[in-house]
Order: sequence, then structure tokens, then C-alpha cells
Amino acid sequence: MENNFSLLSLFSGRDIMTLFVSIVLVAASIMSWAVIIEKIRLWHRAKRHPVSVKKDDNMETIVDKLIRPFDKNLWFLSMVSYVAPFVGLFGTVWGVMDSFAAIGVNQSVSIGVIAPGLAVALGTTALGLIAAVPAAIAYSVFSKKSDDLYDKLEETVKELKHK
Repeated sequence: MENNFSLLSLFSGRDIMTLFVSIVLVAASIMSWAVIIEKIRLWHRAKRHPVSVKKDDNMETIVDKLIRPFDKNLWFLSMVSYVAPFVGLFGTVWGVMDSFAAIGVNQSVSIGVIAPGLAVALGTTALGLIAAVPAAIAYSVFSKKSDDLYDKLEETVKELKHK
């Protein structure tokens, strides 16, 4: 068993499962940030060119059509915010099991035997949180903004129907 430490080895581990968990979490984080950036751009565009309902629009479907881009891919942020910590936890359990296996192989409970597996375990935990926290925050912010816009458009439709 090697005892040299690098940041790459912290997330890639010594086995294929740790590498797989790390890749999944990094990919989820990158995809979440892509959605977050897309939403930021969309809301900035909406600020410059506000979404509005006109009297001649089809009142039954217009609000849903106008809201659709703002709701698009929010499900993914929600999923990452819920699932990534559990995937990270799976990596943690895997790393702890690896540490126990190292204890069995080496017949020693020294820090040099336990530390590599625990470091990898904590690394996957960190990756899970790195993916989940921004996704959870972005999901909450963009869902609230989308709900507020929906309510505003619904109110406008009601006012136009009464005129």
C-alpha cells in the first residue's frame, strides 16, 4: 500500500468504485453549474426584456408557455441537491470499508494504514457537498423567482379577462 498523498488520489482513490463516484459527482456539479449559468442569463435577459401578456394572447395557455423556459431544467438542480450527498455518502462508506480491509490485510491499526482510505472517504463526501450545495441554493432561488413570475402573469391574465 502506498502512502504518498496527492489531491488527485484523494478523489480517484485506489479502486474503480471511488473513481466512478468521483466522476459522477464532478459531472453532476459541472452540469448543475451549466444550468445555473443558463438561468442567470435567462433572468438577466428577462430583466432587460420583461415577459408580458397581451390582450390578444390565448389566455388559457400563454402563462404556461411564458413560464416554461424559467422552469426548464430546475428538476435537475433539485435532483442533484437531493442525490449528491447520498452518492458522496456511498463513497464515504466505500472508503471506510477500504480502511477496514487495509487493517485486515496489514494486521495493524496504525494511522498509515487507516488514513488513506479515510482521506478518500472524506474526499467523496466533500465532492457530494460541492455538487449539492450550489444546486440546492440555485434551485431554491430560481424556483422562487419562477413562482413569483407565474403569480404575476396569472394576475395580469385575470386583470385582462375582466377588462
